[in-house]
Amino acid sequence: MAVLSLTRAVQFSASHRYFRPEWSAERNAAAFGACAREHGHGHTYRCRVTVKGTPDPLTGMVMDLALLDRVLQEEVVERFDHRHLNLDVPEFAYGKRVPTGEMLCVDIARRIAARLPTGCALDVVRVQEEPNLYAEYRADD
Repeated sequence: MAVLSLTRAVQFSASHRYFRPEWSAERNAAAFGACAREHGHGHTYRCRVTVKGTPDPLTGMVMDLALLDRVLQEEVVERFDHRHLNLDVPEFAYGKRVPTGEMLCVDIARRIAARLPTGCALDVVRVQEEPNLYAEYRADD
């Protein structure tokens, strides 16, 4: 049977600041513009995760949707919703990773991939900050 994919989207609201503490205010402003402002800014993010695999011959599913929903709730929504990413998520603390859409994709992809059942693989993670701005992580085949 062919490899198929399954995509689920979730939403979370969070704030963040693009900032490197080892840089001067001028260098941060030059690199990150308005995103470097002291108090940060927020988004209502939309995160789409696509998994792929061969559907189970008995259920017809690539992955149990209830399990995918639970993983997304725990690894994305509970982790990021109504948080200041720099202050509340250790991986994005000041001096560590800058919480760009790209780095959120990498972080989410790593967490989701580790929780997928045998026979199912991560394909794509999309983190959308605005209707016309998103980052995507595509897993290597």
